Amino acid sequence: MEIRPILSTLLRHKTAAALIVLEIALTCAIICNALFMIGERISQVTETSGLAENEMVRVQLLPVGDDADANAQTRSDLAMLRGLPGVKAATVTNQVPFVNSSWNSGVRLDPDQQTTTLNASNYMTEEQFIDAFGLNLVSGRNFTVDEYVDFDVLNAPESEARVASVIATRSLAERLFPGEDAVGKSIYVWGNEPVRIVGIVEHLVRPSMQGGPTAREYALIMPVRASYTIGGNYVLRTDPERRAEVLAAASEALRGNGPRRIILEENTKTFEELRREFYQQPRSMAWLLAIVCIALLFVTALGIVGLASFWVQQRTKQIGVRRALGATKGQILRYFQTENFLLATIGIVIGMLLAYGINQLLMGKYELPRLPLYYLPIGALALWLLGQIAVFGPARRAAEVPPAIATRSV
Repeated sequence: MEIRPILSTLLRHKTAAALIVLEIALTCAIICNALFMIGERISQVTETSGLAENEMVRVQLLPVGDDADANAQTRSDLAMLRGLPGVKAATVTNQVPFVNSSWNSGVRLDPDQQTTTLNASNYMTEEQFIDAFGLNLVSGRNFTVDEYVDFDVLNAPESEARVASVIATRSLAERLFPGEDAVGKSIYVWGNEPVRIVGIVEHLVRPSMQGGPTAREYALIMPVRASYTIGGNYVLRTDPERRAEVLAAASEALRGNGPRRIILEENTKTFEELRREFYQQPRSMAWLLAIVCIALLFVTALGIVGLASFWVQQRTKQIGVRRALGATKGQILRYFQTENFLLATIGIVIGMLLAYGINQLLMGKYELPRLPLYYLPIGALALWLLGQIAVFGPARRAAEVPPAIATRSV
């Protein structure tokens, strides 16, 4: 089909053509960035945590007043919890994933390093931590009994105790020692003494989103026994169908074991519930952006339909003349579809440039990652298809104009 007559017609209707091009450009720019943001949030919601989430429950409690012998009380609690029916493993830790607070420390590769290489989340653990969390140890080993140290001993005045070994996540190990086996390598954390990496777990997310997506699995497992007064997190692993039963039994048992303590009911739940609540905001944002995209595409489609219908009405006699001169229905149909394709292409090219500019703005203001280039053809394809579908109705009506219309007076 000749493009020149189409361009000539569009130049005679510059204002209308410019408006639809601008609408398509803005839609393309917004859609590309919105799809990217939706993808980012879906990635967050569906991320691999490394935990046996469907088997885990958490009980959080706080002491009423000071507990003079919190370490002994913690050992008593753990012995009691491990004896409950259905409990496979039980542990105490200073923090758990899917909350908005965490213990963090800088990691260095050299004791004289002035700035840290990265910031890692620190899990204080005891012997059943890896089993209770369901972590996959892919390299190295677990801690030996003599490597554990009590938190109180570690922080006692003039104490010579120190953390001599850690287990790292694979993500953190690859960041610190790219292309190398990190097991046996030393890092510096919690002081200027070398700490040896003795094991690597496949995945373990940090409790909060601190550091963004790239630092999501920058975590260290420390052989430091924390009492229940540090975080108050008891984590139990059981069969999925027994979680409610074990959670209720553990809460009741802890209330009756030792000094009076407060069970934080709003934080005492399964890990699947913790995860669902933690990702509620990104999930809601993804739905909101999806609704905005659908509404924007609908408005753009209405604009294309409206403009095409207006042009069909304005060109009825012209179409009749073309039909009288031998133009087929298919040729009239293709004329309007080609016209829309040209307008959409111009709008999409401008929209891609706008999409890049908007992304640069979001990167600077909200620390959003760079827009991957593959989102641009996705947005372009969506708008090309939308344009062709939207114009099809008016184009069919144009194709149905009879040749006899050419003989009627205006």
